[in-house]
Amino acid sequence: MNAKHTLERYSQEQYTAQEAQRLAQQIIFGPIAFQASRLMVKFGILERLNRAAEGQTLEEIAQEAKLSRYAAQVLLEASLSIGTVLCENERYRISKVGWFLIKDPMSPINMDFVHDVCYQAAFDLEAALLEGRPAGIKVFGNWPTVYEGLSSLPPRALEKWLAFDHFYSDQSFPAALKIVFSQPVRRLLDVGGNTGRWALQCVAYNPEVQVTIMDLPQQIQLMKEHTAGLPGADRIHGHPANLLDPATPFPEGFDAIWMSQFLDCFTEQQVTSILSRAAASMSENSTLYILEPLWDRQKYETAAYCLTQTSLYFTALANGNSKIFHSADLSRCIEAAGLQIAKIHDNLGLGHSLLCCKKA
Repeated sequence: MNAKHTLERYSQEQYTAQEAQRLAQQIIFGPIAFQASRLMVKFGILERLNRAAEGQTLEEIAQEAKLSRYAAQVLLEASLSIGTVLCENERYRISKVGWFLIKDPMSPINMDFVHDVCYQAAFDLEAALLEGRPAGIKVFGNWPTVYEGLSSLPPRALEKWLAFDHFYSDQSFPAALKIVFSQPVRRLLDVGGNTGRWALQCVAYNPEVQVTIMDLPQQIQLMKEHTAGLPGADRIHGHPANLLDPATPFPEGFDAIWMSQFLDCFTEQQVTSILSRAAASMSENSTLYILEPLWDRQKYETAAYCLTQTSLYFTALANGNSKIFHSADLSRCIEAAGLQIAKIHDNLGLGHSLLCCKKA
């Protein structure tokens, strides 16, 4: 399925009346089904069923999972209707859906992110939508956005937040490195560089490049802790800045400016402001690279689904006012900032697009 087909899917009905009714109830019971499925994974039930060629009985499953017969039974019966297991002759076996829950690499990443970061915060989605603020952030602290409090999140929440953030961007880095360094880059500005993962990739890929990370002061400190003592860390520098302040200029003299999964953290007005200041710092030979998972340019519809749901994380928890971009919205911000898109590389990694921008 290409991006065009993904959008066409959303222009017409996909389900029979019976299927639509079933999906409506799946949505209603979704939070409960999610928790049941998460525990089927956590208790190792799906993994053991995957290894059991002949399946397992209820008693065998309960014993191996160290659960009461009742606990195993309610999980298994729910899982039958959820679709993660099958049952024949009183023996349970894993279904295709169950297999994807435990074997698709993105499943544990997404499941942990939803449970440990988003789940409780989503209860305040209504307030976030009505008030334009991340109302669910109170689960973790009283910061204006999650970014100010990122380094202070509970250890498990931070671990799963970073795992989610890194899993998708990391998959696209190898292809992106080849594109960025296909022309000479002596100095690269990494805007919103977080823990320095892209910067480390750059200094490992190119032995000469100097990378400066421009981010909030607390993020610069986090980056220094993560990169300390690693190869090439002496070529990674910090530039503390509040990018939301319209008066904050971009440093000049960089051959390339890099923004990875960064602009989706801001409103369109803020994005235009950030890009305008980036453009002001660029020469005619500079290139601005924007790496984003654009939901309308996905090869597979499953990816579009995951991305549009991720937008609600930004609403409820991250900042209350940003989202995963539709390409037309991001393009409009780029043009309003005095830039033009020279080329777009799609399908990097698991579904990122790399927009190469020059001064208009």
